[in-house]
Amino acid sequence: MSLATNNNMDENTNQRLKHVREYAIQCLTDEAEALMDLRPQLDDNFDKAVELMFHCTGKIIVTGVGKSGNVGAKIASTLSSTGTPAFFINPLDVFHGDLGVMAHDDVVLALSNSGQTDELLRFLPMVLQMNIPIVAISGNANSLLAKYSTVHIKCWVKKEACPLNLAPTSSTTAALAIGDALAISLMMVRNFKPTDFAQFHPGGELGKRLLTTAADVMRSDHLPIVSQEMHLSDAIIHVSKGKLGMGVSLVDDKVVGLITDGDIRRAMEKWQAEFFDKTVKDIMTANPKSVLPTTKITEIQRIMHQYKIHSVLVVDQDNHLLGVVDHYSCMI
Repeated sequence: MSLATNNNMDENTNQRLKHVREYAIQCLTDEAEALMDLRPQLDDNFDKAVELMFHCTGKIIVTGVGKSGNVGAKIASTLSSTGTPAFFINPLDVFHGDLGVMAHDDVVLALSNSGQTDELLRFLPMVLQMNIPIVAISGNANSLLAKYSTVHIKCWVKKEACPLNLAPTSSTTAALAIGDALAISLMMVRNFKPTDFAQFHPGGELGKRLLTTAADVMRSDHLPIVSQEMHLSDAIIHVSKGKLGMGVSLVDDKVVGLITDGDIRRAMEKWQAEFFDKTVKDIMTANPKSVLPTTKITEIQRIMHQYKIHSVLVVDQDNHLLGVVDHYSCMI
């Protein structure tokens, strides 16, 4: 290859590099249009598929080959994390012992863009012999997969985002979206709650927030305790040392009141020279907001937001002080 040819290739490559954002925008546009085109394709078959999966007393067994298999694995994960027990198996593995995981009360969710994937079609007779319902997702309503399935969800795209119209791009995005649509529909039918989600995601950020309680994050040592009779000049020192911006007043170890640094500042402005003659009882809030140690962090955050406060006391059933949860603790 001549030097001139190499230079020409480099120049063409550099020109194409200048248009990469346009290529990306075109790809996203094509895939977005493919998703929008799915809406009119949804029909009674989608409804039947959701009903079949909702009433399944076993597992949803998701299967597919190649790129469809990759999409299927993600769909299985989404279903499992949103209240529908599911897992993925490769149809090739069925011939080597994995058939044993299937039972009569399961439902198979099979993915193939063409609906004619040989490895998948060879798996179907085993499923049919066990009388297991099949929900199929493909772009070909006349395919063998559609023919032998209990319910067929059409997932057809006009063209791939691939400029050669060869690499699975728009079709895999569409199949993934149909899987999400199934999962979301099942969530709605089950009335799936955030707390349910947390149980399936205990290690995630949402799971931590929904499962964490006051006892998990409260500060329980070196709490700033101030008696009702304490002069405010002394109370200032206790509040400052406590580094919580507050002081708690107790009688027989039970909470009777609370003062904040804001209360102290307002008292100084109000009474000025007389401030040092005043006691905690003169400015404290009686019966301050408190929660039990089992109260979830999400509920504590709701209380803080509703009452515009930055801390809540943690008490037992008899109103004995156990600790303090502040806004920062909830964030952690």
